[in-house]
Amino acid sequence: MTQVKMVITDMDGTLLNSNHEVSRRFFDVFKELKKQNILFVAASGRPYYSITTKLAAIVEDIIIVAENGGLVLEQDTLLLSNAMDNETLTKLFTIVNSIENTFPMFCTKHQAYIKRASSDMIQVFSEYYSNYTIIDSIEEIKDPVIKIALYHATNSEANIYPFVKHLSPEYNVVVSGNHWVDISEAESNKGHALRFLQQKHNISPAETMAFGDYNNDFEMLQGASYSYAMENAHENIKAIANYQTTNNDDFGVERILEQLVSEGS
Repeated sequence: MTQVKMVITDMDGTLLNSNHEVSRRFFDVFKELKKQNILFVAASGRPYYSITTKLAAIVEDIIIVAENGGLVLEQDTLLLSNAMDNETLTKLFTIVNSIENTFPMFCTKHQAYIKRASSDMIQVFSEYYSNYTIIDSIEEIKDPVIKIALYHATNSEANIYPFVKHLSPEYNVVVSGNHWVDISEAESNKGHALRFLQQKHNISPAETMAFGDYNNDFEMLQGASYSYAMENAHENIKAIANYQTTNNDDFGVERILEQLVSEGS
């Protein structure tokens, strides 16, 4: 592990525990990563403003990959952005609004535009999209859309994915969680963002460590020699990861990072 120069990790189901919290143990090991000049990248389907809230204590010292790779920022400086054009947005707006019992969110850098939903549903969404505007029509969306997030209360893989999988490979369509399917531009994925950062910082896959748990982490894990699937990961992720760690409620990321900094000290 002594050659590792960059660590990139997913958030929900990976770095965050089941209560959507970052542990004190992580912040402690992060100090050691920083001392050893190991770059840390938080890569999530969450929006930028949500990730910065979770990692507020260290946000000036990390790189953020938001919206599944649609946005890459460092110290609030935009490095990469993949927004949909109006024609794409209009086409996808019509498709996603036709899926039963599915709630679409149109994600921009600073907020989400949510199709009108019950207050109970809004409460669920606000854990991820705390900045939002309720809309009825596409004309109310005023900012470039990076990603469309689709929510199903029971199971997204069974109840949403079959109705949008035909959009691939023209678009990136991925089951990103038990309740979520995300649609974005074809090159918007965490793996593309990782390759961009590796090139920018002259870091190879052999010098990269990655952690993930769901299908939106697939390309990212493929870009790292030290690729770890969480114990709670989707079987697709376990199949392609080179290593496995404990689950997100048992400090799966922290355990490996502690090992990393121990070997480097």
